[in-house]
Amino acid sequence: MAAVLSSPAAPGAAAATTRWQRWRRWALPALGVVVLGLLLSHIHKIDWAGAWHALQKYSPWLLLAVLGLATASHALYGCFDLIGRRHLRHKLSAPRTWTIAVTSYAFNLNLGSLVGGIGMRARLYARAGLDEATVAQIVGLSLATNWLGYGLLAGGLFAAGAIHPPRQAHIGDGALRALGVAMILLAIGYVVACAVSRRREWVIRGRHLRLPGGRIAAMQLVLSSANWALMGAAMYLLLGQKVPYATTLAVLMAASIVGVITPIPAGLGVLEAVYLALLSGTVRQGALMGAVLAYRALYYLVPLAGGLALYLLLERTLPAQADGAMPPAEAPAG
Repeated sequence: MAAVLSSPAAPGAAAATTRWQRWRRWALPALGVVVLGLLLSHIHKIDWAGAWHALQKYSPWLLLAVLGLATASHALYGCFDLIGRRHLRHKLSAPRTWTIAVTSYAFNLNLGSLVGGIGMRARLYARAGLDEATVAQIVGLSLATNWLGYGLLAGGLFAAGAIHPPRQAHIGDGALRALGVAMILLAIGYVVACAVSRRREWVIRGRHLRLPGGRIAAMQLVLSSANWALMGAAMYLLLGQKVPYATTLAVLMAASIVGVITPIPAGLGVLEAVYLALLSGTVRQGALMGAVLAYRALYYLVPLAGGLALYLLLERTLPAQADGAMPPAEAPAG
């Protein structure tokens, strides 16, 4: 979960990586087909008229409030790369680092992590003058930040029984609670390791992982948790506050992890399928689908327009105003 430094992979690590790539090549698309099939099999049962009616009933002020929460979440996500900037001490300016992170996040949500979270980040940072090793570390630390807060919040919600998995999920309440406890321990263990570990570098599968300091790890935990909380608050408002906030956030986090492991851009159909499976007995289907569609529009599509504008601005200004590359990373701060 720490920053990743490029290095040649050992033979055993290379073999393990090859096996993983082969498994992923067929397993993840197969999972995507199953999820889409599940959704399509119920698509004719969805109350689309009710969803459209629910969308029309939203007041402009409510939609504006949700858009504000979405904007705050995207802005907060941009700070994840600022954590990497502090840890690595590269010389790219803070505003430009933040802008690249926000732009990449908007594309990541709509086009997938390979395009937005990794590909676009790598291109923009390279245009800004950073070397590949530094870019890899920035991306690795940002991903770690995002999932660190996820592990703490989702783990707490799962352990507390905030949601009950459907029968077709093949996981019981007890197993979900145990999973939640394990997620909490992993998140806390990471922060403790960063704070007290004397060994700062590890080699896993031929790649070097360097732990940040304890204060940086705590910052990762706080910012990421706040970001996920903002996302849950947006959906909570769209559901008319009819579902407890803890349950709303837990369902959102469950949908998020399914969307990540399913190779479908923007998780199309995944978010809807998970919400229908977990909340269809609590909220009217029309209102539920209306909330999900409004969330997708306000959190995914509207920021994508802003991300596109920022991307064009960066493409135009980076070649002429690049801040220059940074020598190899110094000792971590924090």
